[in-house]
Amino acid sequence: MEYDHATGLLEGVSQRPSPNFNDRPDGVAPELLVIHNISLPPGRYGGPYIDDLFCNRLDPAADDYFAGIGDLCVSAHLLIRRDGELLQYVPLHKRAWHAGVSCWRGRENCNDFSIGVELEGSDDDPYDPRQYKALVRLVDCLIGVWPALAGNIVGHSDIAPGRKSDPGPAFDWSVLKHLSAEAGGGTRK
Repeated sequence: MEYDHATGLLEGVSQRPSPNFNDRPDGVAPELLVIHNISLPPGRYGGPYIDDLFCNRLDPAADDYFAGIGDLCVSAHLLIRRDGELLQYVPLHKRAWHAGVSCWRGRENCNDFSIGVELEGSDDDPYDPRQYKALVRLVDCLIGVWPALAGNIVGHSDIAPGRKSDPGPAFDWSVLKHLSAEAGGGTRK
């Protein structure tokens, strides 16, 4: 996996351009990686609905749950599907809209200085081993570009406690650490 500094895109990754992003503040580079989970409708995997949400195409009539989220303008930089497929929605040098009201080590507005990675899943369903492997490859690539990310990998729940719970208790941080160590990566969370 290679990062193109000019475009902010990862080469060899499926691109699904989202309109839901803006520029980072001047001089601010990614220093935090935030892991989320998403499934649409909740607890169901596969299908086009995550793409539709991030690209403002979600049909509120397609599922009762969508009526409450159909008008949201949200995104993440990346999504790792259950089978390990990696999709990119926002260039990494841009500010995706994934964190919402958030704070990390006294700094608010985590979207300004973070990269958001969604895992297709839910708080309570075990994640697929292929997702962990894809996440390790991604993290190692990103740390190669932005070394400040090393040791600054957190869950959405860590930056929005009480408001968010993802990636949830089903996410096994020890598996991420173990696979990363096997791959020669640095310490996580």
